[in-house]
Amino acid sequence: MNLKKPNNIIVVMLIVSIVVFTVSFILLIIGDYLEQTFNVIGIRIATLFVAFSSFCSSTLFSLLILLHNKTVSQINDDNNRRAELFRDLQFASTNYSIIEFMDRMLIYDESQRYIDRLLTKRIMDFHMMEANIQEEDIYTNPSKYSFISIKIPFRVIEGKMVSKITFTKLKFEREEQVYEFYSGSGLEESKVFILYNEHTKRNNVIINLITPIDSPFFNKKAVNVFTKIKIHINITSLLGVEVRGTSELYFTNPEQIEGDGTNTYRINSSNFSLLTMPIVTKKYPENEKSI
Repeated sequence: MNLKKPNNIIVVMLIVSIVVFTVSFILLIIGDYLEQTFNVIGIRIATLFVAFSSFCSSTLFSLLILLHNKTVSQINDDNNRRAELFRDLQFASTNYSIIEFMDRMLIYDESQRYIDRLLTKRIMDFHMMEANIQEEDIYTNPSKYSFISIKIPFRVIEGKMVSKITFTKLKFEREEQVYEFYSGSGLEESKVFILYNEHTKRNNVIINLITPIDSPFFNKKAVNVFTKIKIHINITSLLGVEVRGTSELYFTNPEQIEGDGTNTYRINSSNFSLLTMPIVTKKYPENEKSI
């Protein structure tokens, strides 16, 4: 029987009360018989029963107090959790960030110093791999792969200043062909560089991609036409509120191909769709490992 339910407690109290009352009433009726038959022992038996009944009633009363205290404690804990959740929701609803990609996207060869850092430290935090690539093979046979950087300007269209942006998945579409990129080293997401351009007065995200050298994804000697880019993105504001969503970019063919093979795309339109509501990621952020 579950004594935490009020109905069960009432039933137990009722049964115990009936038993105590019945036995006490019987002993009262046969008191003379007990005195004549057992002499003083009968009185002791009655006294012992009364003492035991008193002990049971005191124990039951203490149990009721204990259960009441537990119930009050659970109610207080639940109210505290609800209040904390409400505070987090209220804080998150006013301190999130939503961005919009704009202007021109650039695709070009990754800087050699960043490639050397990747091969030396073997940290994939700022890189994403094309599907079906084995990460270990990148370190052992780097000549088999191409290292490409993508730079996209963005602006905050709603909310607070951005402190961190990560990508969980990238998908490029070219006619009916799809190129998908994922994080490595068992990571769920890849960090992006956030750089501020003093000339254009705009922020830019930079992410590095790794593809097989024979992949048709990007050829710096040709015009690389893409229909659409879909980015699964996580945006964290300066106050630690995260928004998860997808951003789709639509653009024209490369406006120009620079001498170094850089492809420049003009973004005609972009849209952002929320996947989750804003949430507080860390109340007391810890120092992240240095790369």
